[in-house]
Amino acid sequence: MVETSSSKTNRNVIFLVLVASLGYFVDIYDLLVFSIVRMPSLLEIGVKAADIKSIGISILNWQMFGLLIGGLLWGIMGDKLGRIKVLFGSILLYSIANFVNGRVTGVNEYIIVRFIAGIGLAGELGAGITLVTETMKTTKRGYGTMIVSVIGLFGAAAANLVAKNLDWHWAYYVGGILGIFLLLLRLGTFESGLYKEVENRDISRGNFLMLFTNFKRFIKYLYCILVGAANWFVIGILITLSPEFGKALGAKVPLNAGDGVFYSYIGIAIGGVFAGLLSQATRSRRLTVVVFVLISALSVVCYLSAKGITTTQFMWLSLFLGFGVGYWPIFVTIPAEQFGTNIRATVTTTVPNFIRASLIPISTAFSAFSTKYGMITSGYIMIAILSIIALFSVSQLKESFHKDLDYVEEI
Repeated sequence: MVETSSSKTNRNVIFLVLVASLGYFVDIYDLLVFSIVRMPSLLEIGVKAADIKSIGISILNWQMFGLLIGGLLWGIMGDKLGRIKVLFGSILLYSIANFVNGRVTGVNEYIIVRFIAGIGLAGELGAGITLVTETMKTTKRGYGTMIVSVIGLFGAAAANLVAKNLDWHWAYYVGGILGIFLLLLRLGTFESGLYKEVENRDISRGNFLMLFTNFKRFIKYLYCILVGAANWFVIGILITLSPEFGKALGAKVPLNAGDGVFYSYIGIAIGGVFAGLLSQATRSRRLTVVVFVLISALSVVCYLSAKGITTTQFMWLSLFLGFGVGYWPIFVTIPAEQFGTNIRATVTTTVPNFIRASLIPISTAFSAFSTKYGMITSGYIMIAILSIIALFSVSQLKESFHKDLDYVEEI
């Protein structure tokens, strides 16, 4: 039987979505492995138990700062050199960083390696989402980004399982091995057709400053970032610091952050499916975000009010917390649909990494509030502020479900 052009195209699209999904799987694995092995790894390299919280937050912030720098680097390269080159370069960098991370012996080394790993991680999701949105049909691309996000999020479950069965050194080594495997798999991927159309045109590509030379474009970019800021408060603070929150809530048995990551990311994956399907059914990205921001706020209230929390309650609450921030597939799709092909990779890569890097000011604000008001009250204050910001931001963005992406931004 002769293979038709249509069937070949469909096969290529399916392969692209699969590779992008596995890339995000490895991305999430490496992004969260530190949160899971934070305590045993820091204790082994000589950090005192009393200093684990502050040093852990510092290392996490440096990792997020790396994501911020990497988002700019890989995003601009994605528009100037192509989406595929970014996928190869980013995964090679964070694979090497993982192998090195398994051999650190001091805090300063740990900080440097996690910073470099953050730079590498920054290119994965944005380039993958850009490729998928530019390749799939307008009304179907929501399914593609949903699949990428849902499969990718199971990387958190894999990180937890590996960390439970191997020591923290090997948790990092496995991340490096997965990255190299993915690098080989990527040899069969192809470049975006929309990018090829503008590649040889006399037009500015990957010009990050374009986002600041036009106020409407800048404010739209800012709103895309603020829509998802609350997500990293839930994962980076409420889940990562769950042992400390458990103590504040009067838990009789210490809560395990690794278990929190495991169950919350299962919840995120389930929430991602519901968010993707709701978006397709209502044909609205904006309505989906509003619904999930409200669900997320409710889940945080339930978590912070769970006095005497047990390990079983923590499991279910982690699932609920994860489900509430499961609209990740939607708010990583929104930036790709809001901007032209010549800066789409720049925007789609920087936005999720700026959202991740927002954990730096969020953790700083939380630390300041917790010093004065305690952890529980500070949690309520932060989720209220972040939810209001997210709801206002999404209200200012235009609906993009049906938007044709074959256009460019003018200087």
